[in-house]
Amino acid sequence: MAPSQAALKRPVRRATYQDVLDAPAHMVAEVVDGSLSTHPRPAPTHARASSVLGGKIGDPFDFGEGGPGGWWIIDEPELHLGDDILVPDLAGWRRERMPEFPDTAFFTLAPDWVCEVLSPSTRELDRHGKRPVYAREGVGHLWFIDPIARDLEAFELRNGEWVLIATARNDDPVSIPPFDAITFPLDALWP
Repeated sequence: MAPSQAALKRPVRRATYQDVLDAPAHMVAEVVDGSLSTHPRPAPTHARASSVLGGKIGDPFDFGEGGPGGWWIIDEPELHLGDDILVPDLAGWRRERMPEFPDTAFFTLAPDWVCEVLSPSTRELDRHGKRPVYAREGVGHLWFIDPIARDLEAFELRNGEWVLIATARNDDPVSIPPFDAITFPLDALWP
């Protein structure tokens, strides 16, 4: 049976921050382009890749241990970018852009770098839903880590478009902007 004319004209309700707050505690909730997306907490291989990458980058860039410092590197920050609410696996802000660390529940300043660790439940959202939001907000660098394929794709935003600047696979050395002051083997991220 076809929907009534009234049903066809009824506006679709856009998801809001309240929908994120009302999501089950064991789920990650995001709002992308007005739609609520929920997915389970990351699987162990996903969590390991994100955790190890955070350490590899965090020590030299956030803490200045064996590297230049000058960044805030954060695991799973909640980003409020326009009407979109995103939770990347990792994000980084140059301290020159965000000199003071905010004392809020979420960030409204777009990061300078974002890393999404791909999983079967988030791959489509990360690649096709969130990537345009990151471009719109001027995030300069976007990395995709795939723990199943054991690879990394790194993009740089140029004139509002994502340009692939580097790939790494298996045990390739990783020295990729904006973190090219260090090198580590990609296979350090895998168990």
